[in-house]
Amino acid sequence: MIVILNRAAGPSEKTDELDEQIRELFRSGGEEAMIQHPDEKKDLSALAQEAAQGSDELIVAGGGDGTISAVAGELADTGKRLGVLPLGTLNHFAKDLGIPLELSDAIDTILQGVVTDVDVGEVNGRVFINNSSLGLYPRIVSDREAQQQRLARGKWTAFLWATVRGLRRFPFMNLRLTIDGEALTRQTAFLFVGNNEYETAGFDLGERRCLNAGQFGLYLTHRTGRFGLFRLAFRALFGRLEQAQDFESFCVEEATIETGRSSV
Repeated sequence: MIVILNRAAGPSEKTDELDEQIRELFRSGGEEAMIQHPDEKKDLSALAQEAAQGSDELIVAGGGDGTISAVAGELADTGKRLGVLPLGTLNHFAKDLGIPLELSDAIDTILQGVVTDVDVGEVNGRVFINNSSLGLYPRIVSDREAQQQRLARGKWTAFLWATVRGLRRFPFMNLRLTIDGEALTRQTAFLFVGNNEYETAGFDLGERRCLNAGQFGLYLTHRTGRFGLFRLAFRALFGRLEQAQDFESFCVEEATIETGRSSV
């Protein structure tokens, strides 16, 4: 099988150790793993495209959610099976599917686990497995990644600073939404589109109970400022988010989002 492993951020000696560990774990299960790393010549998508066109039926993606999504996007509708090695910080996709985060257990799951179909979302021709967002949230993520590269900050430190900066600027968007044939206009700080429904209350906040219901979960605020976001977060923790008048959610198979801006 092919294992596409994205460990470019780590030291080379650590990457070599991980490669050998993965090979040995697969060998102990009776399989040979051919490990490939993205580089300047071939990025993740190029490696995944080659794998999708090759003869191997099982393609394993090792890395964070971005890596898994990039490989899944190329394998969607090809009939290939996707194996997941959750090596990122958050690993939302693996957690929502119940895939173990321990490396040896994840490999056991690839070798012996149940194969199932899951949904993917698509926005403007690009496939995603977790979510696609507009507004405040992607601004925070982009700023966090820039701080990690430019200032060598840890992920959580960079995320905290990016959140503070994002809330300070707090830009609003005027959006036109077409949902189930109904046209809506909203002024909002963010629009979050999930591949299937996300839990919006209590200790399961941000989790998905299933990834094969064939629906999007759309979540947005409506005319609320930065203090309103803190109020919504408080409501979410205590299980009352859906009672908030300035929070909306929809469950649909398809939606069209438009804005007057040339890019978002």
